[in-house]
Amino acid sequence: MGRHKELTEMQKKFAYELVSNEGRMTKYECAIAAGYAEDRARVTGSELTNPRKYPMVVQYIGELREEFQKKYEVTFEKHITELAKLREESRKKGAWSAAINAEVARGKAAGLYIEQKIIRTGKLEDLSTEELESRMKQIIDDYSPILEGVEFEELKEKVKQEPKIKDSEDILN
Repeated sequence: MGRHKELTEMQKKFAYELVSNEGRMTKYECAIAAGYAEDRARVTGSELTNPRKYPMVVQYIGELREEFQKKYEVTFEKHITELAKLREESRKKGAWSAAINAEVARGKAAGLYIEQKIIRTGKLEDLSTEELESRMKQIIDDYSPILEGVEFEELKEKVKQEPKIKDSEDILN
């Protein structure tokens, strides 16, 4: 029976670099960081992640990934605790804005805040007269600085005299 092989320090270092820098470093860069020769680092990085050539390295990479996932897993409890720590550190430093933001984030995570967004679609023709007048008043209020003294009632009368509006862009033109 053959002796069970163990990973070399460089292989372990490569695996650690690859997992801890996931998405930030290439296999090539991880191989160089692990101490492999730069002229072969591209090939070495590829070979070390090939399960046919280095099954023990690939297995070790998988174990490290699991370990990292457990360590950095986001759970409700960890999330709330971390936000509380950040809030307390911010309070101690007098960073009130950061402390408040951390506390609001804790409240959101706990479900104390409900964010609602209502998106309405449709045509002007679908609006009632009251809704249309309200919308026109809002537009006039929003753009009053550039209308130079034109009164709402005056605009309202002018709009009533105009031919039927085709779409919402015509209101602004």
